Amino acid sequence: MTKRILILIAAIALGPIGAVAQVGAIDPNRPSRSQDHEQEQEKKQRYTCPMHREIVRAEPGQCPKCGMTLVPIKENGKRPMPKSEHTTHQHMSHDANGMAMPDHEHPPSHSSGAAGEMKMQSSVNVADPMNRESSGTSWIPDSSPMYGRMFMFGDDMLMLHGAIFPRYTNVTTRRGDDRIDAPNWIMAMYSHPFSDTTQIGGRLMMSLDPLTEGGRGYPLLLQSGESWHDRPLHDRQHPHDLFDELSFSLSQKLSDDLSGYLYFGYPGEPAIGPPTFMHRPSAMDDPDAPIGHHWQDSTHVTFGVATAGLQWRTLKIEGSIFTGREPDEHRYDFDRPRFDSFSGRISWNPTPDLALQVSHAYIESPEALEPDVNRHRTTASLIYNRALGPDSNWATSLVWGQNDDTHEGKTESVLIETNYQRERDTIYARWERVEKSGHELVLARGDLNEIFPVNAVSIGYVRDLSHGNKIDIGLGGQFTIDFWPGELDRYYGSGPGYGFEVFLRIRPSRHDHSGMQMDEPSHSMPK
Repeated sequence: MTKRILILIAAIALGPIGAVAQVGAIDPNRPSRSQDHEQEQEKKQRYTCPMHREIVRAEPGQCPKCGMTLVPIKENGKRPMPKSEHTTHQHMSHDANGMAMPDHEHPPSHSSGAAGEMKMQSSVNVADPMNRESSGTSWIPDSSPMYGRMFMFGDDMLMLHGAIFPRYTNVTTRRGDDRIDAPNWIMAMYSHPFSDTTQIGGRLMMSLDPLTEGGRGYPLLLQSGESWHDRPLHDRQHPHDLFDELSFSLSQKLSDDLSGYLYFGYPGEPAIGPPTFMHRPSAMDDPDAPIGHHWQDSTHVTFGVATAGLQWRTLKIEGSIFTGREPDEHRYDFDRPRFDSFSGRISWNPTPDLALQVSHAYIESPEALEPDVNRHRTTASLIYNRALGPDSNWATSLVWGQNDDTHEGKTESVLIETNYQRERDTIYARWERVEKSGHELVLARGDLNEIFPVNAVSIGYVRDLSHGNKIDIGLGGQFTIDFWPGELDRYYGSGPGYGFEVFLRIRPSRHDHSGMQMDEPSHSMPK
């Protein structure tokens, strides 16, 4: 009996050991518990875009918005979000498709320094994503594409971008002209963070228009503003100065949702109007300035400007003091700063695809030929941008501007422009209606005080010959129709007027991860 009991106890004690040995013999490759954990983590690994943190995927690949290579998310499941982006992308959860959705019930993630993190802040405000940055301190939609070359030196960032349009232009009617020219500009943006909450930035923008356009500028029917040889320019777009912006900014995050900045430019752009036309995604392929330019964004080259801004999440209020006088005819010098004018602007990006602004300014003596004329300018704009794929985008702008000049009263302008790009092909269009006085159009004495509504409609097409290879070279054409009231027939001939141009559009390729240059390679990012 005792012997049977001992045999039974031994069987019970050795049973589990034998079972484990038997399983090991059947499946010798069975992973250990640590291997199980690693495999489980691999299955849970997700990837996000360094610039668009709302994009989350279960597999590596390219961002559908900007084309950048997706990077791994931190193991704890939290996305490595730069603190500067909390104002735009805080409190996120994910839907069934892996797309990030707002979630105000969960606390924001403050994780930083994770593998694959890239700081892509605006050079003006450490709290803004770079895609939002435009001319001066103005905003475009967060989803806007960036065309340029980025260089990283540790935490310092340098972005270079610009464009040149070698072309032939022919404008019909009595006031038209034809010529070969090349409107152009180049810009450098630099930022240096002192900490996660403090940053300095600098920008330099230059144009060789004084060489390629000459003092009279290029033919543009119904355009007006500035002067040449002490005579007002008309039906031509004036050249830009050699130095269009030389600015410095200091920004500070005051909390997760609140930030402020100071901006100084000599020259620079005050807080008035929408982004300048060449910096709007809806106008980037159009070589011509709008004929309502001096109702909307002509203050983008101002010799002396100081701006202070306060931002809460995606809402910003800012004010400027600046020099009201337009640049003089000497395009290579720095004009005397006056700081005699002021402006205020409210900007709001309610969604990543939308940028809104309203602004007002008092401009002291803007034209040198009319020193006793002062101007009140009011503007409002809506800019919509929609990324349609890794290499496809649609941008549209609606801009309204009003000038209230001494002795002349109020005149208004409205502009709608759109740009659709799909891989190598781009189609764009612009329609404008502007109320211009006979004085503005330099008419005969009897018509100086009359107001004439004029219209311009343009449509263009660009086909990229080189695309996505660090530099995009596109061959394009544009056709323009101009309309004016019958009272102007004796100046322009019987309408409508016609104009066309053929051009090359040369600019840096769309920025993505492969276009970045770093002082040290990041081993945490996929090549």
